[in-house]
Amino acid sequence: QVQLVESGGGLVQAGGSLRLSCAASGRTFSFHAMGWFRQAPGKEREFVAASRWSAEYYADSVKGRFTISRDNAKNTVYLQMNSLKPEDTAVYYCAAKDSSGSYGYERAYDYWGQGTQVTVSS
Repeated sequence: QVQLVESGGGLVQAGGSLRLSCAASGRTFSFHAMGWFRQAPGKEREFVAASRWSAEYYADSVKGRFTISRDNAKNTVYLQMNSLKPEDTAVYYCAAKDSSGSYGYERAYDYWGQGTQVTVSS
């Protein structure tokens, strides 16, 4: 059974940085893509970033500030978040998929983590 476990969330001041990690267990081969979504209070879950072989995708709101990376040998994905803003406050979810395409759509993902809270104070 595949499990995704996020870590690295916390409280940070505006302008600061955090690095999220997501480790997958329960399988020996890599996913086609891994990504991050977030959900702020009272809002729908939204796409943040995704990584597949030799390509990354970002939401416009995080381009230039967030960087996604993967360690396929460890089935782990990271999200380096710099220049954080209060509007980045949300629960961040790791997700993984085995099919190609639709990297920004949550319904396209097969596996999900439980989420980690990121709070950015002003």
